[in-house]
Amino acid sequence: MFFNSFDFAVFLPIVFILYWFVTKKNLKVQNILLLVASYFFYGWWSYKFLFLLMFSTFLDFYTGIKIHEATSRNHKKFWFWLSIIVNLGFLAFFKYYNFFIDSFTAAVSLFGLQINVWTLKILLPVGISFYTFHGMSYVIDIYKDRIKPVRSFVDYAVFVSFFPLLVAGPIERATHLLPQIQKKRTFNYVLATDGLRQIFWGLFKKIVIADNCAQYANLIFHDPTQYNAATLVCGAVFFAFQIYGDFSGYSDIALGTARLFGFELLRNFAYPYFSRDIAEFWRRWHISLSSWFKDYIYIPLGGSKVSLLKRIRNTFIIFIVSGVWHGANWTFVVWGGLNALYFLPLLLSDRNRSNLEIAAQGKLLPSLKEVFNIAVTFALTTFAWIFFRAASLKDAAIYIKGILSTSILSKPQAFPKLTFAFVVVMLIAEWIQREKTHALKFDEQQPAAFRWMVYYAVIISIVVFGYYGANEFIYFQF
Repeated sequence: MFFNSFDFAVFLPIVFILYWFVTKKNLKVQNILLLVASYFFYGWWSYKFLFLLMFSTFLDFYTGIKIHEATSRNHKKFWFWLSIIVNLGFLAFFKYYNFFIDSFTAAVSLFGLQINVWTLKILLPVGISFYTFHGMSYVIDIYKDRIKPVRSFVDYAVFVSFFPLLVAGPIERATHLLPQIQKKRTFNYVLATDGLRQIFWGLFKKIVIADNCAQYANLIFHDPTQYNAATLVCGAVFFAFQIYGDFSGYSDIALGTARLFGFELLRNFAYPYFSRDIAEFWRRWHISLSSWFKDYIYIPLGGSKVSLLKRIRNTFIIFIVSGVWHGANWTFVVWGGLNALYFLPLLLSDRNRSNLEIAAQGKLLPSLKEVFNIAVTFALTTFAWIFFRAASLKDAAIYIKGILSTSILSKPQAFPKLTFAFVVVMLIAEWIQREKTHALKFDEQQPAAFRWMVYYAVIISIVVFGYYGANEFIYFQF
């Protein structure tokens, strides 16, 4: 079920009414309802893979208890590694089996050997990377004695499968979400109305920005040899806004929906295209995944408290793993490696934490230096997105070769002026509101007439200018 579908528009109010008015605010009944609704939400896509989700949930719930109750270090390790190996095994099979087989075959062929191997037509379960990481963080935290296991399967299952975050995050932590699940909740009008505003802003970014940008970007990336360099640059830029509008739009809808039910999820985006360097960009883009890799891979490897060579190694490991997490293709590996190279000068000069505050804090306009740094960071990020979007390394090379041609000064072909205008509107709105969690979060000091004018403008834009030819979110495939 997609957030931008008619099905969800019917599903959400039904669950909301049952949750607040039928359960009579009974915590146990509310959690059971959330679990049933979440399984229905996921099963709407494929009931067959629902059993995989349920198995993964039960595995981590049971092993978490066994790890905590283990009477010896060996028993504790056994249950811990059982959970980790099974979880990663499922992820590797569904997501990477054919990639490993094809890569092995290609490597062997370099030595003049031809082998016949079996590849499988494997359908990737939606959200498997996200709910697997939910479960793994829970088990790791228990193993490290950071938390104790929950004894209610329903509570834990809601943590793993809560429908707003189930298929594309944010990647929640047990320390943050489980206490909210276990605590009695009362309806908060202010929280709920703010949630609705964030949902509308998310829909605007998805339907008006991302899906319209996709029409142009897909056309260019489909056959880049047909377009001049200026058009190819525009195609890459429009893809940059497509993926931002798509994924941050999903996150906005997820966070807003959770607020309707009394939950605060982890923030996943903090206006990343206003970043002044790559380090800041990765503190603002897909925040829940970046922090997951930092806490469960980077810090255990020694983090920044090791020698310079090991810090460089750790940085490349994190970015390469991030690339592989995003997809089973060498393009994602190169994308991750390229971002590591971007990060390297900041690491070597010890400037990777020099931009912790938002750009032009407390000011309307940025300085010329900030404008320049933001533009350079966006250009580097957009160039890396070419590898992320291309179907293969060969396609990416063709695209980049086309950009480097002499036609760079030519006029772009078939430039979508209306879509560009909406991108500009989005950027202006988010720049003005960059100190808030989303662009429609207004203070009560703002005149009511102005606020409602903005709300209606967003809704009308969604209805009139939204593209409804495709529902799927990009990150569903990850």
